[in-house]
Amino acid sequence: MLTTLAVANYRSLRNLVVPLGRLNLITGANGTGKSSLYRALQLLATTAQGGVIPWLANEGGLSSTLWAGPEKFSREMVRGSAPIQGSPRMEPVSLRLGFSSDEYGYAIDFGLPTPGMGYSPRKASMFSLDPEIKRECIWHGPHLRPSTLLVDRNRSVVRTRRESGEWEVVANHLAGFEGMMTCIADPRRTPEILVLRDAIRGWRFYDHFRSDPLASARAPQVGTHTPVLSDDGHDLAAAIQTIREIGDGAELNSAVHDAFPRSSLEVEDIGGRFILKMRQHGLLRPLTAGELSDGTLRYLLWIAALLTPRPPALLVLNEPETSLHPDLLPPLARLITQTAKRTQVAVVSHADGLISNLNQLKECRSIRLEKQLSETHLAGHDHLAEKPAWHWPAR
Repeated sequence: MLTTLAVANYRSLRNLVVPLGRLNLITGANGTGKSSLYRALQLLATTAQGGVIPWLANEGGLSSTLWAGPEKFSREMVRGSAPIQGSPRMEPVSLRLGFSSDEYGYAIDFGLPTPGMGYSPRKASMFSLDPEIKRECIWHGPHLRPSTLLVDRNRSVVRTRRESGEWEVVANHLAGFEGMMTCIADPRRTPEILVLRDAIRGWRFYDHFRSDPLASARAPQVGTHTPVLSDDGHDLAAAIQTIREIGDGAELNSAVHDAFPRSSLEVEDIGGRFILKMRQHGLLRPLTAGELSDGTLRYLLWIAALLTPRPPALLVLNEPETSLHPDLLPPLARLITQTAKRTQVAVVSHADGLISNLNQLKECRSIRLEKQLSETHLAGHDHLAEKPAWHWPAR
């Protein structure tokens, strides 16, 4: 379970350190940085997939994703007695992401490419807008210290600590666009990379399921075992049937009944294609997925996602209340609470009904974001003693 998430110089997140628990609720007014925090988690997840540089490129490159304000705010700027203005840069351009848990911690530092470096000494690279990975570190335990450092990547050189405590170089020609998690996979010399990579690859993100008339979840789909619902929910019927056969069918029935009293789900197989149907009290025949309302279909998608028979290490939900009637928010909160008993959950929301229901839970950690001078802060965590300890690796 992640205990701390740290982000520096990513959009409005100039220097944000967030304490995490088993169930996390991220709230705040529009424009306070909720989406940026969600995307920062997604960006961290791509470090284990090998797509972190393309991800940044799709966001407009490093220049578009970096903090756009001054490097530091003076006291006069904060008080409003002086205009907001820049000053000569004292530190290198850097976008940093990291997390820690009781077992492992990880941090990655992106910077501007080295000028004039191309595929030959005489020709500069055409990929001059690609950011470079300047530093990557994996350490043991919740805090980065010289004594806890296990794997250290400094520009092109990667070294790992042996059992004797001595350092061993495992790579010395890593390109700036290559992450060590995807390029170094040696179970004998770098087992920490494999453990962390597999854990991060298991993180799941669900964001705005489609429920319009052309949504793929409404159409019959080829049915195969589906322990993990896809991002777009096209395999909803197969996911529901998989929960029934290898998951907790009783919990599935209970979740449906909680949201839609005296209703039930069934899956029909027509030539290998699965069709989801819902029986509702008072109707003479079940309704197919194509006939359900947008809110009903979307809620069934959340049931399939949250009751997965293969829970991940981290499950992140972005505004799950979208298109749902307020009456469905208490059942959704109960469903999320049940899921948090099996996996770590982070929910980004601005729906008062969902927020109030989750905040009543003792195990829910409320993370409320606010902005000061266009910079995202944690509301109520201004005192230094309330912030988690975090140290970035130096370049």
